[in-house]
Amino acid sequence: MKLNYKIICHFFGLLCLFNGGFMLLSTVISLVYEDGVTLELLSSGLIVLLLGGVLMITTKEHKKELNKRDGYIVVAFGWIVMALTGTIPYLISGAIPSFTDAFFETMSGYTTTGASILNDIEAVPKGILFWRSMTHWIGGMGIIVLAIAILPLLGIGGMQLFAAEAPGPNADKLHPRITDTAKRLWLIYFGYTAAETILLQVAGMTFFDAINHSLCTLSTGGFSTKNASVAYWNGQPVIQYIIIVFMFLAGANFVLSYFAFKGKVQKAIQDEEFKLYFKFVALFTIIAAVIIYFRADFSISSIDHPMVFGKAEASFRHALFQVIAIITTTGFVTADYTLWTPFLVVFFFGLMFLGGSAGSTSGGVKVVRHMIMIKNGFLEFKRALHPNAILPVRYNKKAVTGTIVFNILGFFILYMLSFIVGALVFSMMHIDFESAIGLSASSLGNVGPALGNYGPVNNYAELPALGKWWSAFLMLIGRLELFTVLILLTPFFWRNR
Repeated sequence: MKLNYKIICHFFGLLCLFNGGFMLLSTVISLVYEDGVTLELLSSGLIVLLLGGVLMITTKEHKKELNKRDGYIVVAFGWIVMALTGTIPYLISGAIPSFTDAFFETMSGYTTTGASILNDIEAVPKGILFWRSMTHWIGGMGIIVLAIAILPLLGIGGMQLFAAEAPGPNADKLHPRITDTAKRLWLIYFGYTAAETILLQVAGMTFFDAINHSLCTLSTGGFSTKNASVAYWNGQPVIQYIIIVFMFLAGANFVLSYFAFKGKVQKAIQDEEFKLYFKFVALFTIIAAVIIYFRADFSISSIDHPMVFGKAEASFRHALFQVIAIITTTGFVTADYTLWTPFLVVFFFGLMFLGGSAGSTSGGVKVVRHMIMIKNGFLEFKRALHPNAILPVRYNKKAVTGTIVFNILGFFILYMLSFIVGALVFSMMHIDFESAIGLSASSLGNVGPALGNYGPVNNYAELPALGKWWSAFLMLIGRLELFTVLILLTPFFWRNR
């Protein structure tokens, strides 16, 4: 089966047109705020549009069929094409003159990781900051469309399970046509972004800060326009509660939002994954809040202005914010949680492996995979006692096929191996143990803040150049469900059959 290079390049051209269009939108922001980089952003957009146009025109005569191998290449290399072209505004404007740093920042943006190398974010031109946030927003919805339209067709570990509940080409889906499904989810995504922007502005943010934080919340990214991230608004709890609500929505399956808007609220609430997601957030928040209240030193950890709302409320808010920020892999911070007792450091490190729901913009392993593994684990006890019994794993009252269970188990093993290898490579660069495991878990899970020297109040600027490339690679494979990228490294993938 030969690769259809023309249709692959045609897709790349389409992605470049998409990228260039959003760069022109950033040009408008630059023009409005007169930040001095309007021409640079305009040039960047035109260069990428020209590249996309050339690719589209030269490959217009292509076969319409996209086979599995073509699909893997489109998904994996498409993200790389987006990241490479996305570096152009940083490089031309001089905001990030190093190509390595620019690529890291861009890959962190598209994979919605939120790790940054910028030391003084507030000094960066507003047009560039808007482009930086826009990379989050594009990447966030991009993964949803991939999850719906392409990954289930490729049989990516466990995504078939999402396909059974999410939109797709089958009769019982949200909508029978993938293009119409994508439009509906884009509409919900855009609607949530607009709603959060308005609410944040009403709560006291400037329009620029509000729209940037909305773009980065709904994508579960974590880039901020402030050096202190959301801790900048610690004296305005309403702003943080608004962000909490939308982080929670972004970490839930977007299809459930569609059902809720259609009046099928019960269908959304009764979804097993959503219920477990909600229980995880509630339980972990209570644990963190109690420890923060009794053990954490607020004078060094919360940076709250005079605690008008009391220590109990502040403990609850910081706990809820950080739990949701890490579970959904958003990565915003309201405080340095590495100062909240050793137990909470390990606790939040563990949450980096959880992830939000399938069909959300969050990264990580995903709640549904943990659910299936836990259920299968308990069933193994029953199978040991009743070896002849047929005991299938059930999800939303439907039996899950053995193939999907094995895929999920295989995914988890591969995920943990990737984490271990990731940490080993970082340690070879003379990075200390705590920082190495934090970097590996955070990059692979698309979380953003790590541990040690790369914790929530630090950034990745001091990471060696090789470390930035390795971190970017981990971000990519974590975002694209591991198999999608790693299969390209196998020799049999490239054999013509």
